[in-house]
Amino acid sequence: MADIRHAYSDPIEQGAQARIHGHPKDACPYPRDSEDRTSWMEGYDGTPREDGPDMPSGESRR
Repeated sequence: MADIRHAYSDPIEQGAQARIHGHPKDACPYPRDSEDRTSWMEGYDGTPREDGPDMPSGESRR
């Protein structure tokens, strides 16, 4: 298995690429409880870890 860390420097992009290439989620190379691991998982899952507040929808578009 190729080391995704060398191809991409951003952990979020590394996680996204790992998923695209079929690597399992437990392939994350970063230590538990590290910021890089949290970012990698965010990229793998494709969802931001902190969703901002929902914005009011206002008027519907026609």
